Amino acid sequence: MSTLAHTMMTAARSVDTGLAGPGDLDRYPFAEVSAADRVGPIGWDSPESDLGRIGRRAAGNRGRGLHGQLVQQLGQMIVSGDLGADRPLVPEEIGQRFEVSRTVVRESLRVLEAKGLVSARPNVGTRVRPVSDWNLLDPDIIEWRAFGPQRDDQRRELTELRWTIEPLAARLAAGHGRDDVQQRLGDMVDIMRHALAQGDSLTFSRADAEFHSLLIHLAGNRMLEHLSGIVSAALQVSGGPIVGCDRPTDVSLSHHARIADALAAGDGSGAEVAMRQLLTVHPEVERVVPAPREH
Repeated sequence: MSTLAHTMMTAARSVDTGLAGPGDLDRYPFAEVSAADRVGPIGWDSPESDLGRIGRRAAGNRGRGLHGQLVQQLGQMIVSGDLGADRPLVPEEIGQRFEVSRTVVRESLRVLEAKGLVSARPNVGTRVRPVSDWNLLDPDIIEWRAFGPQRDDQRRELTELRWTIEPLAARLAAGHGRDDVQQRLGDMVDIMRHALAQGDSLTFSRADAEFHSLLIHLAGNRMLEHLSGIVSAALQVSGGPIVGCDRPTDVSLSHHARIADALAAGDGSGAEVAMRQLLTVHPEVERVVPAPREH
């Protein structure tokens, strides 16, 4: 194992300090939050209000300030359906319920508006928008849907989307060989192999996320690069507990190694086939796409 891989693997085990290194494996902090912590307990006293039906969630463990916590809470409430379409959002009421300032409320609603969840119009106010207006590719919305009532649909749709994006990225990446990136892909495989032997699912999932992000960037397609955040979010919510390939297994590890070997050899077809086989490890995919054929 290279020095870089060893350094990244050691750092990945520290949830508190995170990573500092070229792999930047701690850029996706979702694995540090349990599924039970994603939905707040009921704690408000006003049963007649939709806003009163959902309690505050302690989001400080994700490093969010008041603004970030309010965005998270309101976003979850909208995506879960607790705040239905066309529901008016009164800033004064939100401020009172969450005990935050007008500035925090205003900034939070602006973020939600940018995500397509709410709209603000003069003389009308701020209202929740229908699902058809949401930016469903936004990483936050992906997460909120994945840990809400729509979790099964979200997981299936994300897996189908990955099945469309990543085999193409793998084929294109074979034509853009870069020694430094190829080395890092190999490092990620080494990290996953060692993590699997140690039963370290957190390190495995972080190396997994880094592997797929590197591969998409190696494809050399700027539009695909913009989708890398979606794939990263999908990896964090596609399995349980929070593991990109459903769970660390020898099968998923062998497919990652085959992809890396094919890319190193400039074999685009081989990389594409190996990626399709990796993605069909998911039972959801097997119901909607055919198994890959060897060429």
